Amino acid sequence: MRRWYVVHTKASKEENAAHHLRNQGFETYLPRYRKTRRHARKVDEVLRPLFPRYLFVRLDLEADRWHAVHGTIGVSRMIGGETPTAAPDGVVDAIKTREGPQGIVKLDPPSFRPGQKLCIKHGALADHVGIFEDRSDERRVILLLDLLGRKVRVTAPVEHLAAAS
Repeated sequence: MRRWYVVHTKASKEENAAHHLRNQGFETYLPRYRKTRRHARKVDEVLRPLFPRYLFVRLDLEADRWHAVHGTIGVSRMIGGETPTAAPDGVVDAIKTREGPQGIVKLDPPSFRPGQKLCIKHGALADHVGIFEDRSDERRVILLLDLLGRKVRVTAPVEHLAAAS
């Protein structure tokens, strides 16, 4: 019976491992999502693995040469010890249902409640805590920050925020 198994890859070698596994005839699945990258005053979008350093390979442990997976370029090991442990049924199918037409997994933005305290995790205002006011669009939110003794409305990327404790 063919099931999905989890492969742990070497750092940043998910695509490389998937390529070499496919060349050996294995079916692989590397879910990816679109991430906004900001660097040197440039903003662009890049594809990143949904689970860094992991990918899925579909195997029948009775019929396939699954031991070859361990020696594949880019692979660190298979999850599960001497005999790999299958991923729970339906996990890969559930991820695939969230894919768009180009095979990219669509992530739901975190849902924040008006008045909720949020901590800014990255950028010039890192470690400041603000109050969630509203969304400006699907990727940015409006916060009220207490700066220099007054309330200031600030817009921040969703991925830079986390619920404050």
